[in-house]
Amino acid sequence: MRAAGDHINLETYIFEDDEVGRQFAEVMLERQAAGIQVNLIYDSVGGLSTPREFFERLSAGGVQVLEFNPVNPLAGKKKEWLLNNRDHRKLLIVDGRIAFLGGINISETYSSSPFSRSGKKNGKSAAGWRDTHLQIEGPAVTKLQKLFMDTWTKQRGKPLAKKNYFPKLGKQGSEIVRVIGSSSDDPYSLIYLTLLSAITSAEQRVYLANAYFAPDPRLIEALTEVARRNVDVRLNLPGQTDSWAVFHAGRSHYTELLRAGVRIYERRGTVMHSKTVVIDGVWSTVGSTNLDWRSFLHNDELNAVILGRNFGGQMELMFAQDLSESSEIHLKGWKRRPFRFRVQEWLARLAEYWL
Repeated sequence: MRAAGDHINLETYIFEDDEVGRQFAEVMLERQAAGIQVNLIYDSVGGLSTPREFFERLSAGGVQVLEFNPVNPLAGKKKEWLLNNRDHRKLLIVDGRIAFLGGINISETYSSSPFSRSGKKNGKSAAGWRDTHLQIEGPAVTKLQKLFMDTWTKQRGKPLAKKNYFPKLGKQGSEIVRVIGSSSDDPYSLIYLTLLSAITSAEQRVYLANAYFAPDPRLIEALTEVARRNVDVRLNLPGQTDSWAVFHAGRSHYTELLRAGVRIYERRGTVMHSKTVVIDGVWSTVGSTNLDWRSFLHNDELNAVILGRNFGGQMELMFAQDLSESSEIHLKGWKRRPFRFRVQEWLARLAEYWL
Protein backbone atom coordinates (compact mmCIF):
# COMPACT_ATOMS: atom_id res chain seq x y z
CA MET A 1 0.00 0.00 0.00
CA ARG A 2 2.84 2.40 0.84
CA ALA A 3 4.31 1.80 -2.64
CA ALA A 4 1.02 2.45 -4.49
CA GLY A 5 1.39 4.82 -7.42
CA ASP A 6 -2.17 5.05 -8.79
CA HIS A 7 -4.89 3.61 -6.54
CA ILE A 8 -5.75 1.30 -3.66
CA ASN A 9 -9.00 -0.70 -3.47
CA LEU A 10 -9.74 -2.37 -0.15
CA GLU A 11 -12.77 -4.55 0.65
CA THR A 12 -13.09 -6.09 4.10
CA TYR A 13 -15.60 -7.56 6.50
CA ILE A 14 -14.02 -6.13 9.67
CA PHE A 15 -12.01 -2.90 9.91
CA GLU A 16 -11.35 -2.25 13.58
CA ASP A 17 -10.27 0.95 15.28
CA ASP A 18 -7.30 -0.70 16.99
CA GLU A 19 -3.54 -0.50 16.56
CA VAL A 20 -3.55 -2.46 13.30
CA GLY A 21 -6.63 -0.70 11.94
CA ARG A 22 -5.13 2.70 12.68
CA GLN A 23 -1.90 1.73 10.90
CA PHE A 24 -3.93 0.87 7.80
CA ALA A 25 -5.93 4.09 8.12
CA GLU A 26 -2.77 6.22 8.36
CA VAL A 27 -1.31 4.64 5.22
CA MET A 28 -4.59 5.15 3.38
CA LEU A 29 -4.76 8.83 4.39
CA GLU A 30 -1.11 9.41 3.52
CA ARG A 31 -1.51 7.84 0.08
CA GLN A 32 -4.74 9.76 -0.57
CA ALA A 33 -3.00 13.02 0.34
CA ALA A 34 -0.26 12.12 -2.16
CA GLY A 35 -2.82 11.88 -4.97
CA ILE A 36 -3.28 8.11 -4.88
CA GLN A 37 -7.02 7.33 -4.96
CA VAL A 38 -8.07 5.07 -2.06
CA ASN A 39 -11.45 3.31 -2.19
CA LEU A 40 -12.82 1.30 0.76
CA ILE A 41 -15.77 -1.09 1.09
CA TYR A 42 -16.49 -2.36 4.60
CA ASP A 43 -19.35 -4.48 5.87
CA SER A 44 -21.86 -2.75 8.14
CA VAL A 45 -22.25 -5.68 10.55
CA GLY A 46 -18.51 -6.37 10.56
CA GLY A 47 -17.95 -2.69 11.36
CA LEU A 48 -20.51 -2.41 14.16
CA SER A 49 -17.84 -2.13 16.86
CA THR A 50 -15.87 0.49 14.93
CA PRO A 51 -16.78 4.10 15.83
CA ARG A 52 -18.45 6.08 13.08
CA GLU A 53 -15.78 8.76 13.56
CA PHE A 54 -13.12 6.31 12.35
CA PHE A 55 -14.69 6.08 8.88
CA GLU A 56 -15.65 9.76 8.86
CA ARG A 57 -11.97 10.66 9.31
CA LEU A 58 -11.09 8.56 6.27
CA SER A 59 -13.84 10.26 4.23
CA ALA A 60 -12.72 13.70 5.35
CA GLY A 61 -9.24 12.84 4.10
CA GLY A 62 -10.57 12.08 0.62
CA VAL A 63 -10.88 8.29 0.87
CA GLN A 64 -14.00 7.02 -0.88
CA VAL A 65 -15.79 4.98 1.81
CA LEU A 66 -18.75 2.68 1.10
CA GLU A 67 -20.73 0.84 3.79
CA PHE A 68 -22.05 -2.51 2.55
CA ASN A 69 -25.76 -3.11 3.29
CA PRO A 70 -26.07 -0.66 6.21
CA VAL A 71 -27.63 -1.99 9.40
CA ASN A 72 -29.56 1.26 9.61
CA PRO A 73 -32.36 0.83 7.01
CA LEU A 74 -32.47 4.61 6.48
CA ALA A 75 -28.80 4.77 5.54
CA GLY A 76 -28.97 2.35 2.62
CA LYS A 77 -29.26 3.43 -1.00
CA LYS A 78 -31.05 0.28 -2.13
CA LYS A 79 -34.80 -0.27 -1.91
CA GLU A 80 -34.41 -3.53 0.01
CA TRP A 81 -33.07 -3.77 3.56
CA LEU A 82 -30.79 -6.81 3.31
CA LEU A 83 -29.60 -7.18 6.89
CA ASN A 84 -28.81 -10.89 6.52
CA ASN A 85 -26.67 -10.47 3.39
CA ARG A 86 -23.11 -9.57 4.33
CA ASP A 87 -19.85 -8.79 2.53
CA HIS A 88 -17.45 -11.37 3.95
CA ARG A 89 -14.72 -10.80 1.37
CA LYS A 90 -11.19 -9.73 2.28
CA LEU A 91 -9.58 -8.15 -0.76
CA LEU A 92 -6.81 -5.61 -1.33
CA ILE A 93 -5.81 -4.46 -4.81
CA VAL A 94 -2.90 -2.07 -5.38
CA ASP A 95 -2.55 -0.28 -8.72
CA GLY A 96 -4.57 -3.02 -10.44
CA ARG A 97 -1.40 -5.14 -10.47
CA ILE A 98 -1.07 -6.88 -7.12
CA ALA A 99 -3.83 -8.33 -4.95
CA PHE A 100 -4.26 -10.02 -1.60
CA LEU A 101 -7.16 -12.24 -0.56
CA GLY A 102 -7.98 -14.85 2.06
CA GLY A 103 -9.34 -14.90 5.58
CA ILE A 104 -7.56 -12.00 7.30
CA ASN A 105 -9.61 -9.02 8.48
CA ILE A 106 -8.13 -5.63 9.40
CA SER A 107 -7.80 -6.31 13.12
CA GLU A 108 -5.07 -6.83 15.70
CA THR A 109 -6.72 -10.09 16.78
CA TYR A 110 -4.49 -11.72 14.19
CA SER A 111 -1.37 -10.70 16.09
CA SER A 112 -2.75 -11.16 19.60
CA SER A 113 -5.46 -12.97 21.51
CA PRO A 114 -8.98 -13.68 20.24
CA PHE A 115 -10.24 -12.95 23.75
CA SER A 116 -8.87 -9.50 24.49
CA ARG A 117 -7.43 -6.42 22.82
CA SER A 118 -4.20 -6.67 24.77
CA GLY A 119 -3.33 -10.22 23.77
CA LYS A 120 -3.80 -11.47 27.31
CA LYS A 121 -6.52 -13.33 29.12
CA ASN A 122 -6.69 -13.14 32.91
CA GLY A 123 -3.24 -11.56 32.93
CA LYS A 124 -1.63 -14.40 30.95
CA SER A 125 -0.56 -14.61 27.34
CA ALA A 126 -3.23 -16.18 25.13
CA ALA A 127 -3.10 -17.76 21.71
CA GLY A 128 -3.76 -15.70 18.63
CA TRP A 129 -5.50 -16.61 15.36
CA ARG A 130 -4.32 -18.97 12.62
CA ASP A 131 -5.22 -17.70 9.16
CA THR A 132 -4.13 -17.88 5.53
CA HIS A 133 -3.85 -15.06 3.00
CA LEU A 134 -2.67 -15.17 -0.60
CA GLN A 135 -0.76 -12.69 -2.78
CA ILE A 136 -1.62 -12.74 -6.49
CA GLU A 137 -0.05 -11.03 -9.48
CA GLY A 138 -0.82 -11.42 -13.18
CA PRO A 139 -4.04 -11.54 -15.22
CA ALA A 140 -6.14 -12.90 -12.33
CA VAL A 141 -5.90 -9.46 -10.68
CA THR A 142 -8.14 -8.08 -13.44
CA LYS A 143 -10.95 -10.41 -12.37
CA LEU A 144 -10.53 -9.35 -8.76
CA GLN A 145 -10.71 -5.71 -9.79
CA LYS A 146 -13.92 -6.36 -11.72
CA LEU A 147 -15.47 -8.02 -8.67
CA PHE A 148 -14.58 -5.01 -6.54
CA MET A 149 -16.10 -2.66 -9.13
CA ASP A 150 -19.25 -4.79 -9.38
CA THR A 151 -19.76 -4.59 -5.62
CA TRP A 152 -19.22 -0.84 -5.67
CA THR A 153 -21.82 -0.47 -8.42
CA LYS A 154 -24.38 -2.78 -6.78
CA GLN A 155 -24.07 -0.86 -3.52
CA ARG A 156 -24.56 2.41 -5.43
CA GLY A 157 -21.32 4.01 -4.38
CA LYS A 158 -20.37 7.44 -5.68
CA PRO A 159 -18.60 7.46 -9.06
CA LEU A 160 -14.97 6.54 -8.55
CA ALA A 161 -12.16 8.88 -9.49
CA LYS A 162 -10.75 8.10 -12.92
CA LYS A 163 -7.64 6.02 -12.45
CA ASN A 164 -5.84 3.24 -14.30
CA TYR A 165 -7.87 0.46 -12.68
CA PHE A 166 -7.20 -2.05 -15.46
CA PRO A 167 -3.56 -1.88 -16.58
CA LYS A 168 -2.28 -4.40 -19.07
CA LEU A 169 -1.03 -7.44 -17.15
CA GLY A 170 1.43 -10.02 -18.36
CA LYS A 171 1.79 -13.64 -17.30
CA GLN A 172 3.27 -14.24 -13.85
CA GLY A 173 4.37 -17.63 -12.55
CA SER A 174 3.50 -21.08 -13.83
CA GLU A 175 0.31 -21.93 -11.93
CA ILE A 176 -3.19 -21.49 -13.33
CA VAL A 177 -5.28 -19.16 -11.17
CA ARG A 178 -9.06 -18.86 -11.32
CA VAL A 179 -10.84 -16.23 -9.25
CA ILE A 180 -14.35 -17.12 -8.03
CA GLY A 181 -16.69 -14.65 -6.41
CA SER A 182 -20.15 -15.39 -5.08
CA SER A 183 -22.90 -13.18 -3.73
CA SER A 184 -26.30 -13.69 -2.13
CA ASP A 185 -28.16 -12.57 -5.26
CA ASP A 186 -26.57 -15.29 -7.41
CA PRO A 187 -28.87 -18.21 -8.31
CA TYR A 188 -26.26 -20.56 -6.78
CA SER A 189 -22.84 -20.34 -5.15
CA LEU A 190 -20.21 -21.02 -7.80
CA ILE A 191 -17.60 -21.44 -5.06
CA TYR A 192 -19.71 -24.16 -3.44
CA LEU A 193 -20.34 -26.04 -6.68
CA THR A 194 -16.68 -25.81 -7.68
CA LEU A 195 -15.63 -27.22 -4.30
CA LEU A 196 -18.12 -30.08 -4.49
CA SER A 197 -16.90 -30.98 -7.98
CA ALA A 198 -13.26 -30.94 -6.89
CA ILE A 199 -13.92 -33.11 -3.83
CA THR A 200 -15.94 -35.71 -5.72
CA SER A 201 -13.21 -35.88 -8.39
CA ALA A 202 -10.44 -36.54 -5.85
CA GLU A 203 -8.36 -39.65 -6.50
CA GLN A 204 -5.83 -39.68 -3.65
CA ARG A 205 -6.35 -37.12 -0.90
CA VAL A 206 -8.48 -34.20 0.28
CA TYR A 207 -6.95 -31.92 2.92
CA LEU A 208 -9.39 -29.33 4.18
CA ALA A 209 -8.92 -26.63 6.84
CA ASN A 210 -11.82 -24.39 7.79
CA ALA A 211 -12.83 -21.99 10.52
CA TYR A 212 -16.61 -22.46 10.62
CA PHE A 213 -17.75 -25.94 9.70
CA ALA A 214 -21.54 -26.36 9.58
CA PRO A 215 -21.93 -28.31 6.31
CA ASP A 216 -25.09 -29.03 4.38
CA PRO A 217 -26.09 -32.62 3.39
CA ARG A 218 -24.49 -32.44 -0.08
CA LEU A 219 -21.09 -31.56 1.33
CA ILE A 220 -21.33 -34.31 3.96
CA GLU A 221 -22.27 -36.75 1.20
CA ALA A 222 -19.32 -35.68 -0.96
CA LEU A 223 -16.81 -36.09 1.89
CA THR A 224 -18.15 -39.46 3.04
CA GLU A 225 -18.42 -40.90 -0.49
CA VAL A 226 -14.80 -40.14 -1.41
CA ALA A 227 -13.60 -41.41 1.97
CA ARG A 228 -15.43 -44.73 1.41
CA ARG A 229 -13.54 -45.25 -1.86
CA ASN A 230 -10.25 -44.99 0.05
CA VAL A 231 -9.42 -41.36 -0.67
CA ASP A 232 -7.46 -39.92 2.27
CA VAL A 233 -9.86 -37.26 3.58
CA ARG A 234 -8.63 -35.11 6.47
CA LEU A 235 -10.33 -32.13 8.09
CA ASN A 236 -8.48 -29.64 10.28
CA LEU A 237 -11.08 -27.73 12.29
CA PRO A 238 -11.03 -25.41 15.30
CA GLY A 239 -10.45 -26.77 18.78
CA GLN A 240 -11.52 -23.41 20.19
CA THR A 241 -13.66 -20.78 18.53
CA ASP A 242 -15.35 -17.41 18.78
CA SER A 243 -18.65 -18.93 17.60
CA TRP A 244 -20.20 -21.42 20.05
CA ALA A 245 -23.10 -22.31 17.76
CA VAL A 246 -21.08 -23.07 14.61
CA PHE A 247 -18.50 -24.99 16.64
CA HIS A 248 -21.07 -27.40 18.06
CA ALA A 249 -23.11 -27.57 14.84
CA GLY A 250 -19.98 -28.80 13.08
CA ARG A 251 -19.24 -31.32 15.81
CA SER A 252 -22.74 -32.75 15.41
CA HIS A 253 -21.54 -34.23 12.07
CA TYR A 254 -18.39 -35.87 13.42
CA THR A 255 -19.91 -39.31 14.04
CA GLU A 256 -21.16 -39.72 10.47
CA LEU A 257 -17.88 -38.48 9.02
CA LEU A 258 -15.70 -40.65 11.25
CA ARG A 259 -17.73 -43.76 10.47
CA ALA A 260 -17.12 -43.16 6.75
CA GLY A 261 -13.37 -43.00 7.29
CA VAL A 262 -12.87 -39.21 7.32
CA ARG A 263 -10.05 -38.23 9.68
CA ILE A 264 -10.83 -35.18 11.83
CA TYR A 265 -8.34 -33.03 13.70
CA GLU A 266 -8.92 -30.04 15.96
CA ARG A 267 -6.27 -27.31 16.07
CA ARG A 268 -4.75 -26.64 19.49
CA GLY A 269 -3.53 -23.38 21.00
CA THR A 270 -5.07 -20.99 18.50
CA VAL A 271 -8.34 -20.05 16.83
CA MET A 272 -8.31 -21.71 13.39
CA HIS A 273 -9.62 -19.11 10.91
CA SER A 274 -8.15 -20.43 7.63
CA LYS A 275 -10.34 -21.45 4.71
CA THR A 276 -8.18 -23.70 2.53
CA VAL A 277 -8.44 -26.93 0.57
CA VAL A 278 -5.79 -28.91 -1.33
CA ILE A 279 -6.76 -31.97 -3.38
CA ASP A 280 -4.34 -34.54 -4.80
CA GLY A 281 -1.51 -32.02 -4.34
CA VAL A 282 -2.65 -30.19 -7.50
CA TRP A 283 -5.98 -28.40 -6.91
CA SER A 284 -5.93 -25.77 -4.17
CA THR A 285 -8.16 -22.97 -2.95
CA VAL A 286 -7.64 -20.09 -0.52
CA GLY A 287 -10.31 -17.55 0.30
CA SER A 288 -12.93 -16.15 2.63
CA THR A 289 -15.53 -18.91 2.29
CA ASN A 290 -16.45 -20.94 5.34
CA LEU A 291 -18.11 -24.34 5.07
CA ASP A 292 -21.43 -23.22 6.48
CA TRP A 293 -24.85 -22.24 5.20
CA ARG A 294 -24.17 -18.52 5.74
CA SER A 295 -21.18 -18.45 3.39
CA PHE A 296 -22.97 -20.37 0.64
CA LEU A 297 -26.35 -18.63 0.86
CA HIS A 298 -26.13 -15.23 2.55
CA ASN A 299 -22.63 -13.76 2.09
CA ASP A 300 -20.55 -12.22 -0.64
CA GLU A 301 -17.44 -14.42 -0.66
CA LEU A 302 -14.20 -14.64 -2.62
CA ASN A 303 -11.82 -17.53 -3.33
CA ALA A 304 -8.91 -18.20 -5.62
CA VAL A 305 -8.45 -21.67 -7.13
CA ILE A 306 -4.86 -22.54 -8.04
CA LEU A 307 -3.87 -25.45 -10.29
CA GLY A 308 -0.24 -26.48 -9.93
CA ARG A 309 1.96 -28.97 -8.10
CA ASN A 310 4.37 -26.37 -6.77
CA PHE A 311 1.68 -24.40 -4.99
CA GLY A 312 -0.17 -27.60 -4.05
CA GLY A 313 2.99 -28.91 -2.44
CA GLN A 314 3.32 -25.74 -0.37
CA MET A 315 -0.30 -26.10 0.71
CA GLU A 316 0.24 -29.70 1.80
CA LEU A 317 3.32 -28.74 3.82
CA MET A 318 1.30 -26.01 5.54
CA PHE A 319 -1.51 -28.48 6.25
CA ALA A 320 0.96 -31.00 7.70
CA GLN A 321 2.38 -28.33 10.00
CA ASP A 322 -1.12 -27.56 11.26
CA LEU A 323 -1.82 -31.26 11.86
CA SER A 324 1.35 -31.50 13.97
CA GLU A 325 -0.24 -28.93 16.27
CA SER A 326 -3.69 -30.56 16.28
CA SER A 327 -5.39 -33.40 18.12
CA GLU A 328 -7.04 -36.21 16.15
CA ILE A 329 -10.62 -37.15 17.02
CA HIS A 330 -11.20 -40.92 17.06
CA LEU A 331 -14.64 -42.51 16.77
CA LYS A 332 -14.30 -44.66 19.88
CA GLY A 333 -13.36 -41.70 22.06
CA TRP A 334 -15.88 -39.41 20.38
CA LYS A 335 -18.72 -41.76 21.30
CA ARG A 336 -17.76 -41.28 24.96
CA ARG A 337 -17.99 -37.47 24.88
CA PRO A 338 -19.97 -35.83 27.71
CA PHE A 339 -23.75 -35.71 27.46
CA ARG A 340 -23.69 -31.90 27.67
CA PHE A 341 -21.74 -31.81 24.39
CA ARG A 342 -24.47 -33.87 22.70
CA VAL A 343 -27.13 -31.43 23.93
CA GLN A 344 -25.12 -28.45 22.65
CA GLU A 345 -24.66 -30.14 19.28
CA TRP A 346 -28.40 -30.84 19.01
CA LEU A 347 -29.31 -27.24 19.84
CA ALA A 348 -26.75 -25.78 17.43
CA ARG A 349 -27.87 -28.12 14.65
CA LEU A 350 -31.38 -26.63 14.83
CA ALA A 351 -30.04 -23.22 13.80
CA GLU A 352 -27.52 -24.41 11.18
CA TYR A 353 -29.19 -22.59 8.30
CA TRP A 354 -28.76 -19.19 9.99
CA LEU A 355 -25.25 -19.62 11.37
